[in-house]
Amino acid sequence: MIKVGIVGGTGYTGVELLRLLARHPEVHVEAITSRSEAGMGVADMYPNLRGHYDDLAFSVPDADRLGRCDAVFFATPHGVAHALAGELLDKGTRVIDLSADFRLRDAEEWAEWYGQPHGAPQLLHEAVYGLPEMNRETIRQARLVAVPGCYPTAVQLGLIPLLEAGLIDVEHLIADCKSGVTGAGRSAKVPSLMAEASESMKAYGAAGHRHLPEIRQGLGDAANQPVGLTFVPHLTPMIRGIHATLYGRLTVEPGDLQALFEDRFTNEPFVDVMPAGSHPETRSVKGANLCRLAVHRPGKGDTVVVLSVIDNLVKGASGQAIQNLNLMFGFAENAGLEAPAMMP
Repeated sequence: MIKVGIVGGTGYTGVELLRLLARHPEVHVEAITSRSEAGMGVADMYPNLRGHYDDLAFSVPDADRLGRCDAVFFATPHGVAHALAGELLDKGTRVIDLSADFRLRDAEEWAEWYGQPHGAPQLLHEAVYGLPEMNRETIRQARLVAVPGCYPTAVQLGLIPLLEAGLIDVEHLIADCKSGVTGAGRSAKVPSLMAEASESMKAYGAAGHRHLPEIRQGLGDAANQPVGLTFVPHLTPMIRGIHATLYGRLTVEPGDLQALFEDRFTNEPFVDVMPAGSHPETRSVKGANLCRLAVHRPGKGDTVVVLSVIDNLVKGASGQAIQNLNLMFGFAENAGLEAPAMMP
């Protein structure tokens, strides 16, 4: 049994960590922090967790207390983990960051996209990008893991097989992606209100979204060369879920694309390649740490279309964070993550 802490426990990813860890056989949540809600019981804020965390209350972040944990999750806005991650690592605590603080390898690029200087550039050299389907063995040895973003997870898993096989034009990739409103976080924002988001859909960040450099970095690793990507996210009137429709232009005759995807992910516990002709639905992964994929070649032409769906709060955030924890501590990779998706 290991002890873990959660910094930033009142947002959607924080409560999702608590929900999933309640079923984890090897983890005890020792501390959960929130400056604004310090002293409030977890079960008072989240009644769905009554009976699981009745003795746990939110507290202000304390490096000494967190440093006594084996691992600490940061479920915080960008910039927060910079200030505390190094101190915790010095105490021997392993850090799993769900924010964007350590995803980009270039501190100057991070500063350009996030509008502030990088607060811990000295840690970037050891931060491991936590996409298990690409970096499983490196994650096992990591002290600091940067959990991928939700859009980047869906896009990378959908395009990795094609890029690794060298089948598509790497300069003209397209990712047309839709997200539920929880992707915007729990704080009150007018565009995320039900009266504003319901019965409507809109694109945003078409000229450049913060996830773009992260996706390009990961796809470039898969292709072993820089890639060109057009990435357009959309807000849809649903609570959870991401649907990514991905387009690539074939540069060679690809053979059996269905077999390519099935072979690439055959040993991946959290990637489901659906039968040929399928169209995966976001509701089929709701609450599950799972990416469902389908690959199509319309009219047997030179375009390949990949459909990728995940739950943005689970495989796109907290579930993937726990998947990384399991790898780092030698637990079964599916520990705490065995539950199937919820329907309806």
